[in-house]
Order: sequence, then C-alpha cells, then structure tokens
Amino acid sequence: MRQVRRWHFNKRPKQDIEPDTLVLREEPLAALKDGEFLVRSVYLSMDATNRLWLGDLDLYMAPVSLGAPMIGFLAGEIIESRHPDFPVGSLAAGLKPWADFVVSDGSDMQLMPNIPGLKMADAFGILAVAGPTALVGLMEIGRPKPGDTVVVTAAAGAVGMLVGQIAKIHGCRAIGIAGGAEKCRWLTEEFGYDAAIDYKSENVVERLRQLAPDGIDVHFENVGGEMLDAGLTVMKDFGSVVICGLISTYNSAEPVPGPRMFRNLIMRRLRVEGFVILDYAARYPEFQAKLAQWMLEGRLHYRLHVVDGLDNAVDALKLLYSGGNQGKVMVRIGAEP
Repeated sequence: MRQVRRWHFNKRPKQDIEPDTLVLREEPLAALKDGEFLVRSVYLSMDATNRLWLGDLDLYMAPVSLGAPMIGFLAGEIIESRHPDFPVGSLAAGLKPWADFVVSDGSDMQLMPNIPGLKMADAFGILAVAGPTALVGLMEIGRPKPGDTVVVTAAAGAVGMLVGQIAKIHGCRAIGIAGGAEKCRWLTEEFGYDAAIDYKSENVVERLRQLAPDGIDVHFENVGGEMLDAGLTVMKDFGSVVICGLISTYNSAEPVPGPRMFRNLIMRRLRVEGFVILDYAARYPEFQAKLAQWMLEGRLHYRLHVVDGLDNAVDALKLLYSGGNQGKVMVRIGAEP
C-alpha cells in the first residue's frame, strides 16, 4: 500500500503559528475507488488566509478541525485514475490537504490547462489564487476608471504586485505601499507602480497626501490596521475601498479595534466592499485566460518565492506574516512532470 506524508492540524495557536500547531505524519493511502484519481503533488500555494483556517472564527468556510489535514491550494500530476474525465498525465489543481499525494473524485479539483509558453510554476503561482484575486478585487469590486488613482497595501505581496499592473493596464495611476527600500524598488522598477511608499521609514498619510493631492479613487486593502486608516484618511469623495485581506490582524490574540477613520465612510460617501475569490470559481476560466494573455505578452511581471520540500511548508507559511517573503510563496513538493 502506498504511503502518504500529510500535515495535520494539531493544536490551535494562541497567536503566531507555533512549532506544534501542525504536525507531519506518514499514513497509508487507500486504493482508488471507481470515480477517483490519484495526484502526485508538485506545488502548494501559501496564502495569508491559511492562518484564519486555523482559528475558531466565523468564516466564509468551515475552519480546519483539530486533527484534520491542513488544506491549501495544490497542483500536481495525475498518476493513477479511475475517473473518465481525469486521465493519467493530466495536471489538476484544487483545495486539498498539504500532502505529497492526494485523492479526488473531481468535486474539489479541476484540470489545470497547459498553456504554451508558461511554466507550471508560473501558471499555478499566478493563475491559481493571486491573479484571479487581484483581477476580481480591482476590476469587479473596485471598478476604477482610466485616470483614477489606485493605492495598494502589501503591494509587493502575491496579490499586490499584480494589482498595480492591472491598474496600469486599464489606464490608472498606481501607488504601492510596502515594507523596506528593496520591496519599494521592486514596485517601481519591476511592477510598474508610479510611486512607492515605505511604511517602515515614511509617514504613510503624509506621503499619500503628497502623491495623491486630489485623493484616492480606489484603495485596495491587504493589510488592515494602520494601513487601512491611512487609506481612509486620504480617500476622495465617492471613492471605493476594496477589502481583500487584513493580514496584520490574522495572528492577533485579542479583538482587533475598528478603524479610527471609519467616519470617513460617511464624510467621503465611500463604498467599502470585501470579497472572497472562491465565490468567483465559475468564472475562473475567463479570468485565467485574460491573465495568461497578459503574462505571455510581458505585461504582467511577478516574483515567485519557491520553498523546496513538504517538510518546510510551515516555515514557508510563516514567511507571509513576518514579511520575509520575496514574492508569491509556494512549496515545491515534487518535480514538474
């Protein structure tokens, strides 16, 4: 019988992810049933929302139960199949356990298109989660017009690095906020942002007022806390605030206070809307086709931060909350086919 190595949720963290929060176990893998297929895992996406799934909050989906396998977006190669629609040799992706092998009946995985000119790492890293999130958040929720000023927090992260470029493709002006001089250089030199603000060394509100003297049209929030307050402070009348993530709050052990500038929702007549990319699953082919075209045309630039080995998955996840990530974080579990 084949063995599988799989991460399990062992202990609910009080704040940061702890050494015993997740444990790696080796277990027997049952034989395939009719209508199932076996996937050899190749890449696992690390996403900020993974930390929320380890809590006990009321979420958009059920959190991971204690003792259950940890889950994430995973892509791999089908190596055995008893499902007519998922042939051996095909690539498949979906929300699955952190493991070197996974079994599916097709309800939680989709065939992953082979896009000529794109490596598997690039296709999965950008098209699985980060790219659709950036595209939906900006264009479906933010709805900027040509000439609008778009501000993005965590702009050097997996989603943020793409939002500014999509804004530029649609004729907007893009201002990114990131931590550290190096990441701010990426924003303007690699990712096409018109300006970058280093929140570690600059007064964000003052810089936003300098760079957007007429106010912000669309604020794309990935961080929360002080960054959200800064954006709310400088919003233009009738502007839009997109709530994509609140990563600064995910490890908090105490209730998070509300924004100090919440009053500007009234004073500036703002529209604030959050979203979850899973709600748009039916439109993924549309989004992925558009993003892939921009990638092939060289209009979307990105950085992938690939960590080798399933053993290192927890350390890879922690990078997202320490600012140690150098782009979109993925774990390479096995060799590309």
